[in-house]
Amino acid sequence: MSESGSQDASNGSGSTFTPKPSFGNKVTVVLGAQWGDEGKGKVVDLLAQDADMVCRCQGGNNAGHTVVVDSVEYDFHLLPSGIINPKVTAFIGNGVVIHIPGMFEEAEKNERKGKGECSPVVMLKKTAFIELSLMRLNRHLIVFRPERLGEEVDHLRQGTHRLGTTKKGIGPVYSAKAARSGLRMCDLLADFTQFSERYKILAHQYKSMYPTLEIDIEGELERLKHYMERIRPMVRDGVYFMYEALRGPPKKILVEGANAALLDIDFGTYPFVTSSNCTVGGVCTGLGMPPHNVGEVYGVVKAYTTRVGIGAFPTEQSNDIGELLQTRGKEVGVTTGRKRRCGWLDLVLIKYANMINGFTAIALTKLDILDVFPEIKVGIAYKVNDEIIPHFPANQEVLHCVEVQYETLPGWKSDTSAARSFEELPENAQKYVHFVEEHVGVPVKWIGVGKSRESMIQLF
Repeated sequence: MSESGSQDASNGSGSTFTPKPSFGNKVTVVLGAQWGDEGKGKVVDLLAQDADMVCRCQGGNNAGHTVVVDSVEYDFHLLPSGIINPKVTAFIGNGVVIHIPGMFEEAEKNERKGKGECSPVVMLKKTAFIELSLMRLNRHLIVFRPERLGEEVDHLRQGTHRLGTTKKGIGPVYSAKAARSGLRMCDLLADFTQFSERYKILAHQYKSMYPTLEIDIEGELERLKHYMERIRPMVRDGVYFMYEALRGPPKKILVEGANAALLDIDFGTYPFVTSSNCTVGGVCTGLGMPPHNVGEVYGVVKAYTTRVGIGAFPTEQSNDIGELLQTRGKEVGVTTGRKRRCGWLDLVLIKYANMINGFTAIALTKLDILDVFPEIKVGIAYKVNDEIIPHFPANQEVLHCVEVQYETLPGWKSDTSAARSFEELPENAQKYVHFVEEHVGVPVKWIGVGKSRESMIQLF
C-alpha cells in the first residue's frame, strides 16, 4: 500500500508491470431463440456480406439453414451459410462434429446450384479449400458413417422413449466425446496406424452395443485415408487460429449458431433436445475464445412457433390454424424433410431464451405468414394449477400440462411481402412487432417478410 492508502502497481517481487486490458475484436453471434428453423441462415447471410470471417461453434450436419440469393436457394447443414460471400474465411470450431464426406458433398452441391454468371458460390468454392483454406478443423470428433448409428439408436427407443432426432448420428459422436473414446481430426492426421486401431476399437464397441449395426471397418478406413490428404491443408490449431483473429487487425467476425435455445442439451426441453450447447456459452467453448470477446448477440425469432419431432409444445395448434401456418410457411425440415408442427408465438419461450443468452437485439422472421389471419394470438404466460408460474418449466411433464395465457391481437389482413421499411408495414403489423419488443424487453432490429435478402427490413 502507498502512503495514501492506495495499492500501487508493484507486487511482492518488486515488479511494476501493469497489464493493460486488450480485448481485441468482438464477435457477433446469431442464435435461434425457439426450437430451430427460425431463419438464422438468412440473418447470417445478411451480416456476412461485409464480414471477414464466419464461424460454426456447435452441432453437426443435423442443422439446416436455407438462404436465397438471386432466386437461387442454397441449403447448408455443416458449412456456415455465410460462405456465400466469396471474400469470407469460414471457421468450423472444435464444438462441431464433422461428417467428412457430407462436408464435401454439401460444398459441391451448393457450388452446382450457384453456377452461372457472377455466382458468389462458384467463386467461393474455387478458392475456399485452396487459397482461403476455409475449413479450419482440428479437434473435431469423427464417426465416419454416423447416420447409420443414429438410425440404430433411435430405432431402439420405442414409444415415448423415442427422441425424434435427425438420425444423423450427432448424439453418438458427442457421447463418444464425453466417454473419451472419440476420434478427432488431429488423430486422423497424425499416425494413421494408431488411428485405425482406435477406430476399430470404437467400431467394435458400437457393434457390441447395437448387434444389428453393420460396419465395413476396412472399407470405412480406406475411405478415411482417401479423405485424409484432401482435408489436411484445411486443418489448423483452432485455439491459436481464433486468438490471432481476435487479437490481430480489425476484423468483422460472425458466429452462426445451429439448432436453438430450446434444443440446448442443458437448457432445452430435455430429453427432446440436441447434444450440444446451442446457447451463447457454446460460442466460447465451441471456438476456444474468451467471453469478453462476445459482442452483439442477436436472437432469431419466428413470428409464430414451430417444432420438428416430438416433445412438449404449449402453443401448438393441431387444427386448421396450425395447418394454415404449416402450408403458408412451407414448414418442412431442411435436414429431415419432416413437416414441422406449428402454433402461435410463445413469448414465455422467448423471454426464457433471452434470460440465458442476453440478446442485444431480435430478428423477427416470417411475419408475412401471418398476413391472412383476422386475429393473432400470442402466448404471454403459463398457468399450472390455476396459478401463473414465473419461470419456464424444466420438467417435460409439467410443460405438457401448462395452460397458456394468450393475448389476442388484431390481424392486418394485407400483404406485407413488398414492404421494405417499417413504415410500409400495416399499422397492426407494426403493433405486433412493438408487442413483442415490450414483452421481451429487447428491440427488434430486423423483420423478415419473405425469403430473399431484400425481404429483411432493418429498423436500426
